[in-house]
Amino acid sequence: MQALSLRNAFRSRSGHDRSRGAVAAVLRRAAAWILWLGLGLAPAAFAQTLAPAPTTGAPGLAGGGAAMPLRFGILPLGGAAESRSDWEPLLADLSRAIGRPVAILSVTSYEALEQAIVHDQVDMAFLSGKMALDAVTLYHMTVLAQVTRHDGLPGYRSILLTRKTGSFTSLQDLLAQPQNWRLARGESASVSGFIVPQLQLFLPNHIEMETRFRSELVGTHQTTALAVANGEADVATNNTADFERFQLQFPAEADRLQVIWESELIPHAQIVIRQEYGPAFQKQVQDFLIGYAKAKGPRGDAERATLKSLQNLAGFLPADNSSLMPAAKLSYQLARQSAMTAQWVNEAARQARLQRIETTYAEQTKVLRGGTQ
Repeated sequence: MQALSLRNAFRSRSGHDRSRGAVAAVLRRAAAWILWLGLGLAPAAFAQTLAPAPTTGAPGLAGGGAAMPLRFGILPLGGAAESRSDWEPLLADLSRAIGRPVAILSVTSYEALEQAIVHDQVDMAFLSGKMALDAVTLYHMTVLAQVTRHDGLPGYRSILLTRKTGSFTSLQDLLAQPQNWRLARGESASVSGFIVPQLQLFLPNHIEMETRFRSELVGTHQTTALAVANGEADVATNNTADFERFQLQFPAEADRLQVIWESELIPHAQIVIRQEYGPAFQKQVQDFLIGYAKAKGPRGDAERATLKSLQNLAGFLPADNSSLMPAAKLSYQLARQSAMTAQWVNEAARQARLQRIETTYAEQTKVLRGGTQ
C-alpha cells in the first residue's frame, strides 16, 4: 500500500462537506473504522482496543448505541509493538476517564501514521512538530497538550551518532567527505531525524542528506542507532530523548557510540485530536491529560511510573495550535534553504517556488493563530 505524504495528499474540504449532518459523519467514521481494522493498515500497524465501555450521548454514537472507539495513533519511537506496550497503561486510564473504548494504532513508520491521518482513520494522536503541523493545518485536528520531561527542558535535541572507533569518527570527517559515509536517518517527516539536521547542519555545509552520502538507511531512531552500533552504517541521526532510552535498552550497543553533533532545542511533541469532537469532549480529554500523574498516593505513583516508561515523561501541559509556531518556522526555513541551494531551470522558477513557500507559511501561521482552515 503506497504511503501518501500529508503535504502531497491534501484533499480540500468545502464548507458543505464540513457541515454534513451527524448521521453522515457517523457513517463515514464507521466505514473508516472498518477499513482500518480489516484492510487499510493491517500490514503496517498493531491495533488493540482497550477497556470497552458502553456509553450513550458521546461523540461517535449511532442511534444511541455504544460509542465507537477513540482511535489513538502513536508516533513510532522504537518498534510498533514496543510503542503500543508503552502507551497501553495511559490509554487504558484515558478510556476509563472518558467512559468509552480507546483503540491503539501503533505503526512502524511515520508514513503509515500520515496515511491514517489523511484517510480519517485516527481521531487522536501523539505527534512531533512537522506531523502535528500538517494534521492541524491540513486535516482539521487541534492541539490539546504538549508533553514534558523530567529534565525540565522545554524540548530535546537532534544528534548525530558514530562509532567511537572506526574509519569515520568525527564531524570534520563527515563534512569533508560525506560521499564516503553510510547514513542512517529518520523519515522526511521526522523533526530530529531529518528536518533539523538537514536545516541546521547539512544544508549550511552544502550537503543534501538524500543525495550526498554513499548510501542511506531510513528508519526509526532505534533502527538508526542499531545500524551504526552494528556496523551497518557510519553515522545516524537521532535525538537526546530517544538515545537516553536506547542506552537503557541496548547498553552494550550504546557503549560503542558517541555523539558528534547536537542541534538547538526542539519543542516537545503534542497530543492532537480531530475538531469534530466538540469543545466539551476536548476539554474532558485535556483535563485528563493535564491532571495525569499529579495526584498524591498510590494512584499518582502508578501514573508517574506509567509516564516514566514513556521516554521519561513528567506529564502534559495545556497547549493550543499556537504551540506549533516553532514547527512551522522550522518547516519554512528548511523549504526556503532547500529552494535557495537547489538547481533550477532559471531564476524565475526559483522565485516562483520561494513565493509558494512564503504563501504556505503565511497560511499556516494564520491557522495556528486562530484563523480558519
